[in-house]
Amino acid sequence: MATIAQAIRMALHKGETELGVQDIFGEDVGAPLGGVFTCTQGLEKAWNTPLDERGIIGMAIGLAMADQKPVAEIQFCDYIFNTIDLLKIAGNTLWTSAGQFPLAMVIMTPVGTGIHGSIYHSHSFDSIATHIPGMKVVLTSNPKDTYGLLISAIKDPNPVLFMYPKALIRAQGEEKIPGEPEDSKQLSAMIDAPVGDRKSWKPDWPKLEDFEIPLGKSKTCVEGRDLTVISYGRTLPLCVSAAKECLDQHGYSIEVIDVRTLIPLDEQALYDSVNKTGRVLVVNEDTEMTNFGEHILRKISEHCFYSLKAAPKLLAGANTPGIGLAWTLESVQVPQKKSIQDAMIQLCQTQA
Repeated sequence: MATIAQAIRMALHKGETELGVQDIFGEDVGAPLGGVFTCTQGLEKAWNTPLDERGIIGMAIGLAMADQKPVAEIQFCDYIFNTIDLLKIAGNTLWTSAGQFPLAMVIMTPVGTGIHGSIYHSHSFDSIATHIPGMKVVLTSNPKDTYGLLISAIKDPNPVLFMYPKALIRAQGEEKIPGEPEDSKQLSAMIDAPVGDRKSWKPDWPKLEDFEIPLGKSKTCVEGRDLTVISYGRTLPLCVSAAKECLDQHGYSIEVIDVRTLIPLDEQALYDSVNKTGRVLVVNEDTEMTNFGEHILRKISEHCFYSLKAAPKLLAGANTPGIGLAWTLESVQVPQKKSIQDAMIQLCQTQA
C-alpha cells in the first residue's frame, strides 16, 4: 500500500500530466531533494523557491490570477503564519472581484505533532485556516483519501489549503489507491528516488485509474450506536483503534467519522450520526482555545440538542504556546490513544 508521501506524488504527477498543473514549487520541492518528506520526487514541473513563505504564496496567487493552476508547498505549517494576510487575499479575491477572478490554486503543508518537532515543527493550523473565508480546507488521515482529495483540490476553481499530518506521512495505508501495484516494494522501486546520485533517475509512474473524492464528503470509518466520534488528521486512526478496543473490552459501540474536509463541512452526516447515538466527542490536536471542534459542537448543539443524552465533549491539544521536545511532554499536550479511549468510555457511561 502507498504512503501519504507517495499518494501526494502520484496525484501531483496526474496533475502535471492531465489536469493542467504547470508549476509545483516551494522550498526544496524540486530536484534533487524532492521535498523534505519526498512528496515531490520525480515531478517534472517541480522547482525550488527561496526560503520565503510570503513569496511562495504571492507567486501562487499571481499564477492563479493568470489562469494557471499552481500547487505551492509550505514546508511546515509552522512557517505559514506570516502569510495570513496573503491567504486572506486568496480567499476573498473571487468575492471582491464580483466573480471575475477565481483562484484555482492549491497550498500544501504538513501539520501537527508526532515527529518530536518541539516548538518550531509541531504546530497545527486547522482552526486558523477555517477563519479565512473563501478558502477550502482539507486535512487528510490516510493515503487513499490523500490521493483522491488532492485530485479534487487541483480540479477545484477555488483556493484550497491541503494539509496532511506529519506523523503519518510515512505510514502505509490500509486501502489501495485504484491502480497502484499490489506490492508496496514494487511501488517503491517505481517511484521512490534512490539514495545517492539521482541525476539519471526517472520514476516509472503506475497507470492509476480515474479516482477522486469530492470535497465536503465525510467518511464513516466505524459504525456504532452508543457514541459518535468526529475527528481528522493524526488523531483519526487513533480514534478508530480506540473505538475497536472499546467494543472488544467494554462492549461500547462507537461510530467514528473522518470529516476529511473542514471547509466545506459535511454537516448532515454528523447530524445523522449524533441523532442516532445521542452522544458526541470531537477529537483533534489543535489547541483547545477557539478550536474548530468547538464550531462542530455548536452546530451539533443547534441541530441535535433534543437527541443528546450527554453533554458534547471536545478533546484537543493543551492551550500552551508550543509543544515540548521530550515525549513525556508532547504525549500529554495532545490527544493520544489512551486519553481518547478514556474520553470515549466516560461519555458512554454519562447520562444527561
